[in-house]
Amino acid sequence: MKHPREVLLGAQGGGIAIPVCDHYCGTEQRMRKSLQLQAEMTQEFGACVFDVTLDCEDGAAVGSEAEHAALVAEIALSAPPRARVAVRVHPVDHPAFEADVHTIVRRAGHRLCHVMVPKVESVADVEQAIQAVQAAGSQPLPLHVLIESAAAVHHAFAIAAHPAVQSLSFGLMDFVSAHGGAIPASAMTLADAGGAALADAPFDQFTHPLVRRAKLEIAAACHAHGKVPAHCVVTEFNDLTRVQRAARLAATQLGYTRMWSIHPSQIRPILAAFAPTESEIHDATEIIAKAFSANWEPISFNRKLHDRASYRYYWQVLERAHQTGQALPLQASSFFVADAAH
Repeated sequence: MKHPREVLLGAQGGGIAIPVCDHYCGTEQRMRKSLQLQAEMTQEFGACVFDVTLDCEDGAAVGSEAEHAALVAEIALSAPPRARVAVRVHPVDHPAFEADVHTIVRRAGHRLCHVMVPKVESVADVEQAIQAVQAAGSQPLPLHVLIESAAAVHHAFAIAAHPAVQSLSFGLMDFVSAHGGAIPASAMTLADAGGAALADAPFDQFTHPLVRRAKLEIAAACHAHGKVPAHCVVTEFNDLTRVQRAARLAATQLGYTRMWSIHPSQIRPILAAFAPTESEIHDATEIIAKAFSANWEPISFNRKLHDRASYRYYWQVLERAHQTGQALPLQASSFFVADAAH
């Protein structure tokens, strides 16, 4: 019988199955340590649970962009065989953009899972990035793009519709800064767990209307076109409770299926926040196993009718459990044996 992915993930498949955490690092030591950690956690969980994105935009010292790009290419080439390693290049209008792509993609494109392009404002920027990748002589690479301004949010649906784009990320701090002081600094923060924010600045990144609207537009654009919405960093990066709470809010309230990490300690809280509960995994396993045995005909489970519409949802629960390294019952884990072999 056909695998659930073949049967259930059609036009309304709900996006691409990639790790829920995207970890950014820019110094040589952190890049190498992050790849080592990725290998260790892949061994621990039986799946690659986070991407490592080697950062040229914020990682390179001004004036040393060429040297940094060469270092990134070398590190990507040295990554373990099963590594998921990506690169963030400079924006398309930056003087170092084409050199970044030429150096890294030409030498190490075959080792990259995607290229992240920051400050994308329109489909024209996406096309420019594609041309640079092609000029570097690489096979087609998925593009991840950063949406960081009101204009970019306005074009989010068109950008998400482009077949080369795999994921849209929200750039919180640049988005707030792009409003010229019209959005308060508190919108770059996360309020206390009780919901209280600073007395003189009542809105945080989840409650300020313009910021929340931007996040929702990006998520909606991604889901409309089967792409992956990636949530921004948490500026209180050392407060892991806040990191996990922000990830949970992004996942449950705003429809995000992926989130950035900027410190290794943030990876596990993000995985925990995006992971299904044990009861969700149990129900999903029972429903999918029963549907599989019935060759995807309608079934009854706990006195409720289920068909392919709900099967799709419960299969995605199992995929998210696999992506976050959760232990799966044998009935469910057998569907992912082929993944572990790659």
